Amino acid sequence: MGFFDRNREDVVKRGYDGNRLPSGQYLTERFPVLHVGDVPTYKPGEWDLKVFGAVNNEFTLTFDELKSLPSTTLTTDIHCVTKWSKFDTVWRGVKVRDLFERAGVKPEAAFVMGHAEFGYTANLPLADIMRDESMVVYEYEGEDIEPIHGGPVRLLIPNLYFWKSPKWLRGLELRETDAPGFWEQNGYHMYGDPFLEQRFWGD
Repeated sequence: MGFFDRNREDVVKRGYDGNRLPSGQYLTERFPVLHVGDVPTYKPGEWDLKVFGAVNNEFTLTFDELKSLPSTTLTTDIHCVTKWSKFDTVWRGVKVRDLFERAGVKPEAAFVMGHAEFGYTANLPLADIMRDESMVVYEYEGEDIEPIHGGPVRLLIPNLYFWKSPKWLRGLELRETDAPGFWEQNGYHMYGDPFLEQRFWGD
């Protein structure tokens, strides 16, 4: 019996559908902390989010403006490329597609670059970030997101490995062409589907 077989068996014993756990992953109740660089801190009013690039109407939102928009609460599984998965995480925020509807996405836009603090970036196909469950989130489990987990605001793209959901989000850039983000430039997969184990180039 291999590593994944043991972990899938454990998931089933705990009452979950074993198919929720991608190959090569293990289930954790913890929320491991992994990021590049220091954890940024913000004074009230310092954080903002810019939507720009291949759009008709670029705009910037303050934290209060973001929180004033219609919000959604989502329960979803998350999967880290470092092989941990966490089931039934609860987030609250704004659907990305609602922000993009406000911006007016140009027909030639096909990709998005998420920009975060310290120059961190993550590339995404427009089709994925427009999914119903793709959100800009500011609450986790009913509380403000802790800075170590990406607060005040992070991107949430739960159908992909969690590095595609950058912490400390500051901008969403609509693009005509794809380009590698931070981890993609360092050998990680350009797409990152956990159920296909797309961890690195060539996977």
